Amino acid sequence: MVVYFSAPLVQTLTLTHLPYLTLNSDTWNLFRSNAWVKRRSGNANSNCKETQLGQSCSFAMCASHSSSGSYQNSKRVWIWTQSKEVMTASVERGWNTFVFSSKHQQLANEWSSIALICPLYVEEGGIFDNENRRVATIFEISNPQELLQLKPAKGEGENVVINLLDWQAIPAENIVAAFQDSKTIVFAISKTPSEAQIFLEALEQGLGGVILEVEDVEAVLELKDYFDRRDEVSNLLSLAKATVTRVQVAGMGDRVCVDLCSLMRPGEGLLVGSFARGLFLVHSECLESNYIASRPFRVNAGPVHAYVSVPGGKTSYLSELKAGKEVIVVDQKGQQRTAIVGRVKIETRPLILVEAKTCTVNNNL
Repeated sequence: MVVYFSAPLVQTLTLTHLPYLTLNSDTWNLFRSNAWVKRRSGNANSNCKETQLGQSCSFAMCASHSSSGSYQNSKRVWIWTQSKEVMTASVERGWNTFVFSSKHQQLANEWSSIALICPLYVEEGGIFDNENRRVATIFEISNPQELLQLKPAKGEGENVVINLLDWQAIPAENIVAAFQDSKTIVFAISKTPSEAQIFLEALEQGLGGVILEVEDVEAVLELKDYFDRRDEVSNLLSLAKATVTRVQVAGMGDRVCVDLCSLMRPGEGLLVGSFARGLFLVHSECLESNYIASRPFRVNAGPVHAYVSVPGGKTSYLSELKAGKEVIVVDQKGQQRTAIVGRVKIETRPLILVEAKTCTVNNNL
């Protein structure tokens, strides 16, 4: 595996011939750096013996691939549409609760005959099921004062659907705050996937669900992709250490500095490498050094040719990153989350070639 980082600081690492690698070090001293390896196919050998090269050593360490729970199971999505294509796409992706106006009951009966769906009907300010039981109450809100009047009594458990006539005038955070002490499950009617995302993430807690009112299949696909990305970051990556075996000055090259819209903690960084199957964990600048103050939002990721891990199990070239794009932030335990890129700088810097290998059989990196 080949790793590049800008001199004189050994905290900017990237690779060029390593399957699925990630570099991590407490001090980023060149001869104390440890490489963690991300393995998508199989775990590293937990009985691997310790190896040494000068003062650099590594230990096989693997984290099993596990999930802390499905984001989709914790948030509800109801679909409000008259499009059969939207209905089909929704059912195929696990969303089978559909909202109909009272005059479209025939459409609900038709769809129920071809797919296993749960039809709900809007009538007289409420949402009712097939047995005419009230499932939720709908409130149309046009100003913050009306929202305050909706704050339920503590312990009340009725479902509430909020239709914001001008949601930009009433931030989603206000809705979450208004109902945070109640057992009420609050839905917001959303016209677009991005609008739904805002409601689901407000105040880091979000609403209990959304009603996606669309006639476009792409909106369903985009929202499902959002849920998949959220589920992805709840999984632990399988990581193992690799040993640095060779260090060589490589000359000048274009290095990519990535500034995120989120702060990183010690142990966190980006997965960067020359092969999508092998990525180094490149540590952020959250630790101070003799050369520079702490900048916990920054990763000196590596040269322009390298890959970086992005949501959806994909990679992107570092040179293709731009403001607004999402990347995966990972820590040394394999915990991951998404972060938005705020700025990307490409600067000419001296590069160092670093080769490493894992202690599994046939894994010279």
